[in-house]
Amino acid sequence: MVLLGETINQVNKQWSIVLASQSPRRKEMITSLGLHFSTCASPYDEKSLSWREFDSVQAYVSHNAKSKVMAVVEASSFDERTLVIGSDTIVVHDGVVLEKPTSEANALATLTALAGNTHQVMTSVFIWTQAATRAFVSTTEVTFISATEDDLLAYIATGEPMDKAGSYGIQGLGGLLVEGISGDYQTVVGLPLRRVCEAIEDIHMQYGT
Repeated sequence: MVLLGETINQVNKQWSIVLASQSPRRKEMITSLGLHFSTCASPYDEKSLSWREFDSVQAYVSHNAKSKVMAVVEASSFDERTLVIGSDTIVVHDGVVLEKPTSEANALATLTALAGNTHQVMTSVFIWTQAATRAFVSTTEVTFISATEDDLLAYIATGEPMDKAGSYGIQGLGGLLVEGISGDYQTVVGLPLRRVCEAIEDIHMQYGT
């Protein structure tokens, strides 16, 4: 099931939705559903823990999504009709989490490693209400073309990679480096909407009035 038509109207009437993010991409994606929502930047510091401290990269990204939401919840006074959505996205290659680049040289090293290979993008989502929570991790495999160093340098020169995990944005010029994906495209952008809709609808059907 997906949130469409009358279901969207019911959710908008019965729930106050809060997106625990200031990400322009995630705001656009939630807006595209027709949901009414507000945003609240989470005070959680993602750099407070290293991914290496967790048993798995899935545990790491799940922890980040939940922590973002709970930091917002704990700093607020939400009632029983509030639904808070938070997410976190990581890029993983050969078991290593690829953070945002620290320099152009670092971006080049990352993109060189990804070129001609397949990596994973994982987005974890955590949804909170007073009555229930929902959590999941969505994983998509992304395969890059065998780009030349000149191609990669030209991409880096645009500035696009410098604030992106994995040093690229699939929804921008970085999409030109992608040969193909296996899985959900929206997971790579930062929010797997179908599964978000399913989780919201599940909560609404069980706890909506």
